Amino acid sequence: MAVRNLRCRECGSEYPLEALYVCERCFGPLEVTYDHDHLLSDGGAPDVEGLRRRIQAGPQNIWRYADFLPLVGGPPGPSGRLASRVGLPAGCTPLIRADRLAKRLGLREVWVKNDAANPTHSFKDRVVSVATARARELGFDVIACASTGNLANSVAAHGAALGLESFIFIPADLEEQKILATGVYGCKLVAVKGTYDDVNRLCTELSAERDWAFVNVNLRPYYAEGSKTLAYEIAEQLGWKLPDRCVVPTASGSLFTKIAKGFAEWRELGLVKGELPKMNGAQAQGCAPIADAFAAGHEVCRPVKPDTIAKSLAIGNPADGPYALEEARRSGGSIDSVSDEEIREGIALLAQTTGVFTETAGGVTTAVLAKLARRGDIDPDERVVLVITGEGLKTLDAVRDTFTAHEIEPSVEQFQTLVEQAPDPSRSVAALAAVGG
Repeated sequence: MAVRNLRCRECGSEYPLEALYVCERCFGPLEVTYDHDHLLSDGGAPDVEGLRRRIQAGPQNIWRYADFLPLVGGPPGPSGRLASRVGLPAGCTPLIRADRLAKRLGLREVWVKNDAANPTHSFKDRVVSVATARARELGFDVIACASTGNLANSVAAHGAALGLESFIFIPADLEEQKILATGVYGCKLVAVKGTYDDVNRLCTELSAERDWAFVNVNLRPYYAEGSKTLAYEIAEQLGWKLPDRCVVPTASGSLFTKIAKGFAEWRELGLVKGELPKMNGAQAQGCAPIADAFAAGHEVCRPVKPDTIAKSLAIGNPADGPYALEEARRSGGSIDSVSDEEIREGIALLAQTTGVFTETAGGVTTAVLAKLARRGDIDPDERVVLVITGEGLKTLDAVRDTFTAHEIEPSVEQFQTLVEQAPDPSRSVAALAAVGG
């Protein structure tokens, strides 16, 4: 069994592997610790080639990385039977070489990690797979969450697949597409009049009174570990190599820090070598407490009230903000923000150069990548990975009225005059990507 205990990130106090998330001594956040001695050879060093073969022989989902995830049931056997622990197989999403996007931005090598290819079309299926597996180990039969949308979809779907009752709490002004894609699974859907931070506060209070598995509250230490699998997949898909830089959407800061943790774990074990990647976080200007703190050179000191089209990133009081700042500074990266207009342009830029249609969070990330390229922060020879976490069909309003559908009579003449001679729509994102031409 690799997972060992829970440990406070601030004071180091240790706790048993239960439904706990905050230190009783200093109120710091708890995280999972591991003991990977079972992966060591007789000489005390990791059997790198054997471990790589063990991973590659695993199932085509996140459970191929079971040795690095917080389940007490132990790693899977040769047949990968641990995959049966979850109803929906998450992970093993495409890593796409984006040469046209790289050329547009004046860069040599850009890869798009498209996590919209998960079962409910976002990276949240990774964290929910881990959280629900651990919830079942702990004996819970009700799962719940506070969500800005994607997590709502995933928890409701996993609850349906596993036969678990689910309660989903969301801000009342959430995008309609995400509400519809949650309620369809038969969950108990609760729309709260307030921001995500209000929703999260309510769920924290309820978690103290209900014997429920709130995946991102009392199960947060286990839930957050699922994000590491993005780093594992990226490294494996790059041929067991590290990228030079990752650009990651940043809301609470958990995804950002856990991707960095995943790379660091594998480098420590010798599965990958070289310098750890620079980590660049991406926020919307209408909710950018971490980016503002980075720019000002101080810590995240006060919550903000969100006002942005990127609702999936609209967390005004980010729980892992201090750790995201620490990681960005340590790695030589940054946390940047972009406007709503730049977000729309980012969605278009990614779609028109890669064929990937992303939600607003991906528009934020793509726009920040373009900003970094324009600013000269990225060495042209770097290998850059752009992390796309959600599907564009979830935020259709963001692209409404951003293009023209030509309506014509069934006439060749009208086609020639109204369509063939119309301006090239790809020029609409030229300003955003005005680096490589």
